[in-house]
Amino acid sequence: MSIANRILLGFAALVLMLVLLGVYSLNQISTVTNATDTIVARDLAMLRELSTLRDAESEMQETRTLSVNRFLLRGLGRTAEDADALQNWQRTANRTDTLLADILSTASRNAATAVSGDRTSSWQQVAQTLSQAAAPLRQVREQGQAQIQAIRANDLEAMLSSGTALATSRGEFNQQIERAVQALNAVIAAGQQRSQTIYEESRLSVILVLAGAVLVSLIVALLIRRSILHPLSTFMEFVERVGRGELSGAPAKVGNDEFGRLGVTLNAMVEGLRQLAAQSRQATNDLNAAAAEIRASTQEQAASVEEQLAAVQETAATVDEITHSGVQIGKRAQEVIATAQATAQTSNAGLRAVDETVKAMDSIREQAEAVAANIVALSEKTQAIGEIISTVNDISERSHLLALNAAIEAAAAGEQGRSFSVVAAEMKTLADQAKDATAQVRSILGDIQRGINSSVMLTEEAVKRVAAGRERTDTTHTAITEITSRVQEGVHTFQQIVASTNQQQLGIEQVMGALQNIRQASQQTAAGTRQLDTAAANLAQLSAQLVNLADRYRL
Repeated sequence: MSIANRILLGFAALVLMLVLLGVYSLNQISTVTNATDTIVARDLAMLRELSTLRDAESEMQETRTLSVNRFLLRGLGRTAEDADALQNWQRTANRTDTLLADILSTASRNAATAVSGDRTSSWQQVAQTLSQAAAPLRQVREQGQAQIQAIRANDLEAMLSSGTALATSRGEFNQQIERAVQALNAVIAAGQQRSQTIYEESRLSVILVLAGAVLVSLIVALLIRRSILHPLSTFMEFVERVGRGELSGAPAKVGNDEFGRLGVTLNAMVEGLRQLAAQSRQATNDLNAAAAEIRASTQEQAASVEEQLAAVQETAATVDEITHSGVQIGKRAQEVIATAQATAQTSNAGLRAVDETVKAMDSIREQAEAVAANIVALSEKTQAIGEIISTVNDISERSHLLALNAAIEAAAAGEQGRSFSVVAAEMKTLADQAKDATAQVRSILGDIQRGINSSVMLTEEAVKRVAAGRERTDTTHTAITEITSRVQEGVHTFQQIVASTNQQQLGIEQVMGALQNIRQASQQTAAGTRQLDTAAANLAQLSAQLVNLADRYRL
């Protein structure tokens, strides 16, 4: 059997065991789930039914209590009709009896189909307790019906006696229901215990099956390992022997499986190695002789290339210095051109400034003349104001005399002229204030007149100075124009120098580029020669190693 079939068979066995283990595990999980669902569904349903039974009995009690309360209200003289009390009691009692019968039937059925002996006995205890609860419930029904009939007959004594007996019967019924609940708790505990038992059994069985599957897998793996390692170790010994250079030993075993085909391949490989070793030995000897000749030739060529490279480097250094000097000359010329152009721009700016100064001086002269005219007009208006002030002063003096006369007349009038004397005093005061004010205004106008005269003189002086500045500005404009023209001529001259320098620099750069190409070619040639020498040395070393390797194989 081939190795692939062995491995495939072992893998198929492992997959089959895993599938069987999975199916068995799912079966055990389903068993645990079904048992748990059955236990939980039955127990919860029984708890709900017992709760419903208690609610029904409580409804019976509420119906009876309502009838008693209505009876007591009638005894107190209040109207309280209770025509349907007996029907309501019978209806709730019938429903309670039906619930008890259904619960008893369910408990008996659960006892017959329980999953364990403990649950069977517990369910039987529940059924027995519910059977015992039927008698107190029947007594409660009969006694309640008798009490309602006594209420309808207005028999208080019968109602009270029936109520006492009814309370006793209800107590017995509730005790039986409580015992049934306790028995159901025992059923629940038994169900939990059974679920745990089923879970433990399923887990143990799954663990055992898993351990068996692991054991079988280990056995299959060991068998496959043994069937592969034994022939493989034989081939490893053969390969190690060939690796040591022993090509004349016994050939590998052959067969129909993978190892057999591998043996055929290894035998062919050894035969090829034997022929290759013989050919390599002859070729390495020839290669060793050729490598020695190549190395001698490359060493001579390397010496010649080194001398040529040294000469090219000296020439390149000289041309580089010339190029550097040309670059410096060009830079200085560019700087001079830039300075001259800046000077020309500055001269142009100066010309514009001179033109603006001329315009400003003309404007100043015109404004000074306008100011002089305004000052003359202001002087004339000041004189007119002086005449007006003289008139006001004359009026104030007359007002003062008039106030004095009024005061005299008021004094002569006596008591009747007192108010008139007050007016005369106010007029005198106003006349005095007007006189003082006119004196102050006359003084201020005198100062203004003197200032106007000084302004006229200063304005005339400013006009004269502006005219002199205009003449000097014209002279400056002419000088700056001449400087600008000469600077432009200098810029043109330096531009011609820069153009010549650039042409010279271009020629030097072409020469430098040619020298760089020659130097680069020489360096590449030298590097290639050195690499060729290194390759020749490596080739000689390699040929020696090949000779040693060829000698290593024993034919």
